[in-house]
Amino acid sequence: MPSVPAVTVGALLDARPEAVGLPLEVLAGRAGLWRPITSPYIQKTGLALAGFHEYLQPGRVLVYAESELRFLESMDAPARHDVLARSYAMDVPCVLITGNEDALPEMISEGERAAVPILRTTAVTAAAIGKLMALLEDRLASREMVHGVLLDVLGLGVLLVGESGIGKSECALELVGRGHRLVADDAVEIRRRSETLIIGTCPELTRHHMEVRGLGLINIRDLFGVAATRTSKRIELVVQLDRWDEAREYDRLGLDENVHRLLGIGVPMVRMPVAPGRNLAILIEVAARNQILKARGINAARALASRLDAELAESEAADAESDEDEMAGPGGDL
Repeated sequence: MPSVPAVTVGALLDARPEAVGLPLEVLAGRAGLWRPITSPYIQKTGLALAGFHEYLQPGRVLVYAESELRFLESMDAPARHDVLARSYAMDVPCVLITGNEDALPEMISEGERAAVPILRTTAVTAAAIGKLMALLEDRLASREMVHGVLLDVLGLGVLLVGESGIGKSECALELVGRGHRLVADDAVEIRRRSETLIIGTCPELTRHHMEVRGLGLINIRDLFGVAATRTSKRIELVVQLDRWDEAREYDRLGLDENVHRLLGIGVPMVRMPVAPGRNLAILIEVAARNQILKARGINAARALASRLDAELAESEAADAESDEDEMAGPGGDL
């Protein structure tokens, strides 16, 4: 089942936000690092400072920029204590001060009293909000483990799925030998980003490794070089490997659009029957090329069907005209 991992303020700090240009320091409230952040969207404090504290959403980071700090400075000390105490009582996970501004003494004291972490960053407000939201969207994304192999084929994220032992890893190994890149083998961790994106990655423990029956575990990066692997990829095509069944009728035209649902999002899918003599690696590479063309609005099957329909329509029109001429006879009009 998909799960949404809990993200505490402490976990946010442990995620090394400075790596994305968002250095954070804790000024006060370390006792509240356990507080959970439940939404990637931040909130500013304008209404709360004006007395409308009920509009603060629990689980969202509260941002103080220069304008909010100047407004607080215009109040007397008791009023500042009161408005800050009311704000911190609304299940605020933490407070972020942007632009390397100095925290007011009342912010520090109320943060310590309410165990609400007070953080500060040198990033300006717009950049801090954008980077923090991107970081939280990744950490709060719905996640699920799926059985399959994920590859980067010609820049397209291709997920191979099918029953155990059908040949997913062997096919992936041949694709890597053809110059494509492995993301994950056997266990693929997928997470949902926004309403349309599914990102796949590999658990840290098995990253770069592949299990091949008869060979055991191999390290793709060591064998083929660092360019043969990547850490994550958007999933844009699912290839379902099925054992060949003579009684089953397979799609021979490619007019039907099949989808495979991952975390509630439909991803284009093709079914690939597996039989002796079929070179799956080449077929999957062609399927990836075909999907790239479809994304650009070029659909070979539909184009051919349209031409056939047009020729049939012209042929029927010509036959109808010929029938009318025969009925008219040699004398002309009926």
